[in-house]
Amino acid sequence: MAKNKSADAVVMQFAKWPEAGRVKTRLIPALGVSGALRAHVALTFAVLENLDDSGFAVQFWWDRELEPVPEVAQEVVQAIEQRGVEQRVQQGMNLGDRMFNALAVGLASHRLALIVGSDCPSVDPGYVRQAVGCLEDYDVVLGPSDDGGYVLIGARRVVPHMLDGVEWGTGSALEQTCEQIKKMGLSVGLLEPRWDVDEPEDWARFQLTLK
Repeated sequence: MAKNKSADAVVMQFAKWPEAGRVKTRLIPALGVSGALRAHVALTFAVLENLDDSGFAVQFWWDRELEPVPEVAQEVVQAIEQRGVEQRVQQGMNLGDRMFNALAVGLASHRLALIVGSDCPSVDPGYVRQAVGCLEDYDVVLGPSDDGGYVLIGARRVVPHMLDGVEWGTGSALEQTCEQIKKMGLSVGLLEPRWDVDEPEDWARFQLTLK
C-alpha cells in the first residue's frame, strides 16, 4: 500500500526479541515455552502487517540491543527488511521512558508519531488512521485496552515527564497516564477500547480472528 505522505506520521512497533521463556510468559501454562514463543512471533507478524497496511511510515523498535540475533528472530528480521522498515532500539529505564524517547525521536522527523505494542493485533489499519485523525484535535491520543492499559499512544507534541509515575502493567495505567499528561499541560483524546494478548483467553480470541 502506498504510504500516506500527506499525514506525515510515523507508526512505531515496540517488540521484544523472540526468546524462549522471555516472551508471552502468561501463555506458557497453556501453550508451553515453545508455544508461547511461537505465539509471540505470530503476534509480531500480525501487528507488523496491520501497521504496514495503514499506509503510514513504519519503524520497528526492539526492546534492546542483541547480538547475535536469535535464530527464531531471523524470519522476523527478514520480514522487516523486505518491507523496507527501519529498525531501532528502545532507550530508557522503564516503559514510560522508552515510549517518551521513541515519540520524541519520531516527532523530530515527522509531524505525528504513534506507538503500538506487538501484542496488540486488534489495532487494525483503520484504528491507526482514527488515531492519526484524533491528533488533529489533541496533543496525545490513547487507545484504551480492556485490561486498564492501552494498545496505542500517539502524539503531535511531547513534554518531559509526561509519562512519569505510571504503574505499568496494572489496571490503572490508562487513568494514571491521562492524569499525568493533563498535569503537564497537554490535551488527550481517547479512542474506542481494543484488546491485547496477555492471557490464554486473549490468545484464543486472536485465533478466532484468523478463521
